[in-house]
Amino acid sequence: MAVQTDFSQAKDRAFLYRKTREFFDNRGYLEVETPTLSPDLIPEPTIDCFATTFINEFTGSRELYLVPSPEVFIKKLIAAGCGSVYEISKCFRNCEQLGNIHNPEFTMLEYYTIGHDEKYSIELTLEYLKSLGFHPSWLDNEVVVISVHDAVLKYCNLDLDELQSSSALRKAAVEKLGLHIPGPESWDDTFNRIFCTFVETAILADRIVIFTDYPQQIDCLAKRNGNWRRRWEMYICGVEIANCYLEETDPEVVRSYYAKEQARLVEIRNANGRPIPDADPSFADYFDSFPLCSGVAIGMDRLLMVLTGRKSIQETLLFPFES
Repeated sequence: MAVQTDFSQAKDRAFLYRKTREFFDNRGYLEVETPTLSPDLIPEPTIDCFATTFINEFTGSRELYLVPSPEVFIKKLIAAGCGSVYEISKCFRNCEQLGNIHNPEFTMLEYYTIGHDEKYSIELTLEYLKSLGFHPSWLDNEVVVISVHDAVLKYCNLDLDELQSSSALRKAAVEKLGLHIPGPESWDDTFNRIFCTFVETAILADRIVIFTDYPQQIDCLAKRNGNWRRRWEMYICGVEIANCYLEETDPEVVRSYYAKEQARLVEIRNANGRPIPDADPSFADYFDSFPLCSGVAIGMDRLLMVLTGRKSIQETLLFPFES
C-alpha cells in the first residue's frame, strides 16, 4: 500500500479522537478495548467477514474472524455491569464495493448509553458532533428528523402500514413507482430498492438527516414497536454516518434471532462458498441481566471526511486500500 504524504489528515484524525474521548470521558463513559479477532460473530447474512486460522500444534487449529464491529464483545461487558461504554476500534468487512465511502478496513466508534432510549441518543449524538471543534457549514443548518414511514409516504406516496406483505409491496413498487423487479424477493429487498432509489436520492445534501423507526421486516437486535423497530440512521450531506438501536433485552427474542439469522447465513454462504462464521450459542444468556440501553455506531472515516470537506475516505487514510 502506498503511503499518503499529506499528513494534515492524520492531524485531523488525532484531533477528532482526542475530542471524542474528551466528550465521553467527561460524561462518565468507560472506554474499552475489545478483541479484533473473534471465534464467533453475531450472525448477519448481509455482512461478509474475513476469516483466518489460529494454528497450534498442541491444541489444534481454530478458525477466527476479523470483527465487523465490536458489538459482540461490548454487549457481554454491558451484561457484566460495565455501565455506559464506548470504543474506537478497527473493523473489517469483506465483499463490499470500493469507493469514496468504502474501505475493507475502517474505524468505528460505538457507544452504549445505559438507562436511555434511542431518542435520547439522537440528542447525545448531535451534542457530540457540535463538541468536536470542526466548523463545517452543514452543522449550522436545521436538522431533519423524519420517520421511515413518513419519508416513504412523502417521496413515494406509499403507506408502508398498508403494504406489510411482500406481494403487496412488490406490486406497489412496480405499478406505482415503475421499478423493475425481475422475480420474487423478500419484503426487505423490495423496500431497499424503493428506499435507495427514491428516498436516499432525495436527502438534502447540506445538513443532517435522521430517519427513525425502521420497518420490522428488516430483522435486527433493535426493539420492535408494532410494524416498526426502534432504530435510526443518520446521514450527513447525503452520506450514511451513524445508526442506532434501542437494544433488545429479551433473551428469548435474541435467541430466536440468532437461530433464524444463522440459518439464513449458512444457506447464503453455502451457495456462494464464502466463510460461515460460528455463532456463540450462549450469547442470548447474557441478556438475562441486560439493562435498558441505546447503542450507536459511527463510521469515523466517513465522519472525518464530512467534517473536513474531503471528497472520499481515502483522503482520510494514511494507507488507503488498493485493489
